[in-house]
Amino acid sequence: MPMPEFSPRQSAVLGEALQLLVDGGEKALTTAGVARAANCSKESLYKWFGDRDGMLAAMISFQQSKVRTFERDGERLTAQNLREHLEIFARDLLKVLAGDVSLALNRLAIGQASREGSKLGSLLLERGRRQIDRRARALLEAGRRAGFLRFDDAAEAYRTLYGLVVSDSHVRMLLGEAAEIDAEDRSIKAVAAFLRLYGRNIGAGEDGLA
Repeated sequence: MPMPEFSPRQSAVLGEALQLLVDGGEKALTTAGVARAANCSKESLYKWFGDRDGMLAAMISFQQSKVRTFERDGERLTAQNLREHLEIFARDLLKVLAGDVSLALNRLAIGQASREGSKLGSLLLERGRRQIDRRARALLEAGRRAGFLRFDDAAEAYRTLYGLVVSDSHVRMLLGEAAEIDAEDRSIKAVAAFLRLYGRNIGAGEDGLA
């Protein structure tokens, strides 16, 4: 599935919709409420996003697009910018997961998990987590093709990276623990640990990357 592309106006509307969800919960997320908050017509919402499920899918896609990976066409991957891309990914992931919007969406999905016909959980997986996972694995594969990473299974390598970055912090936050996360420091340490495990010995750095 390609990365979502939203116009500045659509992005602003989705931002308002996400804030409504954070402030007022599921009941606040109506087309009329979003139209008022974003100062747009309901017709525009239907045109852009379709029904309420379509709006939820767009909101989730908008959130996951904030987690950046290696997306620039034509950029040559080097040992240094591989590390930088991994650190950007880790930092973005932590910030998104720790944000009020992500926590609100996940808590809502958990609360609806046993409700027949609820689509939010599957939307979060398909439009959110799996898209982030797919793009991150593509970055790892690019690192392997360039000779900077060594692994047999990209999915396993990615699970290791994800575990080093996130650990149990997301679960603790979902349960209401106020966790102060230094995303910058944790991303640097997590990527360094990952590269010690999977980086190829091509330079003098302790993690195998020059």
